[in-house]
Amino acid sequence: MNKQKMPLQVWVLTLAAFAIGTAEFVIAGILPQVAHSLLITEGQAGYLISAYALAIVVGGPLLTIYLARFNKKNVLAGLMVLFIVGNLLSAFAPNYIVLIASRVITGLVQGPFYGIGAVVATNLVSEKMAGRAVGQMFAGLTLANVLGVPGGTWIGLQFGWHTTFLTVAAFGLMALFFITAVIRPAGHGEAKDVKAQLLAFKNPMLLLSLAITVFAWSGFMTLYGYLAPIAVHITGLAEGTVTWILVIVGLGLIIGNTIGGRSSDKNLHRASMFWAIAMIVSLVAVGLAVESKIMFIAAAFVFGIASFANVPAMQLRVMNHGGEGQELAATANISAFNLANAFGGVLGGMVLDSPMGAGMIPYAAVVVPVVGLWLIAKANRRERSQPTVTPAFTH
Repeated sequence: MNKQKMPLQVWVLTLAAFAIGTAEFVIAGILPQVAHSLLITEGQAGYLISAYALAIVVGGPLLTIYLARFNKKNVLAGLMVLFIVGNLLSAFAPNYIVLIASRVITGLVQGPFYGIGAVVATNLVSEKMAGRAVGQMFAGLTLANVLGVPGGTWIGLQFGWHTTFLTVAAFGLMALFFITAVIRPAGHGEAKDVKAQLLAFKNPMLLLSLAITVFAWSGFMTLYGYLAPIAVHITGLAEGTVTWILVIVGLGLIIGNTIGGRSSDKNLHRASMFWAIAMIVSLVAVGLAVESKIMFIAAAFVFGIASFANVPAMQLRVMNHGGEGQELAATANISAFNLANAFGGVLGGMVLDSPMGAGMIPYAAVVVPVVGLWLIAKANRRERSQPTVTPAFTH
C-alpha cells in the first residue's frame, strides 16, 4: 500500500491551502507599505492580522458545523469563491475600514476549508495514507510561509501591495478551477451529530489543551507579524531584505514542524515542555540580537524552528482529548491558534506604536507564553496521574 500515489485531488487541496496560507501571513511582509499608503501607523496596520485571525476564531467552528451537511465539492468551491472576493476587495480597498472588512471576509474561509478539506483528503486515500494525505494538504500552508509570503512581499515592494492581493486572488482562481474540474462530488460525509461533538468540550483536559495553544502560541505572531518593522527600523536592514528574512524564517518553520512531529510522537510531555521553553528562549534571543544584522537573521531562523516545533504537540494533545468530537476539537484548535495570533497582532501593534518601539516587541512576546508553560506543566501532571490516553492518530 505504501507504493500508492497521492491522488491529484489532494495536490489541488495543497494548492488551495497554499493560497489561503499566503493570504493569512503575507500582511507581515507588506505591513510598512500598507501603513504608508493608507496613512495609518504600522501598529494599526498590524490589526489587519488580528481581524483576519478573529474571523477564523469565530467563523471557523460555526461555519464548519453548518457546512458539514452539504456536498463537500460544492462547499470547497463556494469557500474558494468567497476567498477570491475577499482578496479582490483587499486589492482595491480605498481605505483602512474596507481593508479590515475584506480581511474578515477572507479569514472566514480558512477554518472550514481546512476542516472540510482534511476530511476530503482522507476520503481519497486508503486508511494507511490518511495521515500523509492531511500532511500533504497542510504542506501548502508551510509552503506559503517559505514561498508565498516572501514572494508576496517581493511583489509588494516591486509593484505595490495592491498587486500582492491580486496575485493571491489569482492563486485562489487557479485553485477554484481545479476544484471544479478535478474533485469528485463527495456525499454529505460522516458529519457526526453536532451534540455528540459539542459534548466532548465537557472534558476539562480538552479545554486545558486548547488553553495551552492560546497561551503558549501567542508569542509567535507578536514577533512574526512585526519582523518587517523590526528589521527595517531597529536592525537597519534594507526593505528589500525583508523578503529574504521571511524565506529564512519560513525554512525554520518547516524544520521545526518536522522535528516537532517526531519528538511529539516519541514523548508528548517532554516535547511540549521543551519546545515551549525553546520558543521563549528564541524570542529573548531575537530581542538581544536586534542591533546586529547577522545575529538578528540567525536568531529569527532559530525562532522559526522553535516556534513551529510546538505545533504538532499542541495539535496532538487536543486530538488525544477530543473523544467523540475530534473534527470539532481540531477546528477549535485552529481557532485557538488564531486567537493567539489575533492577540499577538494587537500586542505587537500596541508596543510598536508606544514609546518603547519595535525593539521591545520580542520581549513583550515572552510574557503570555510563560503562562502557557505553566499550563503545560499542569496538563502533564494531570495526564501522568490519569490512565494513559490512546493517541488519536500517529504520523
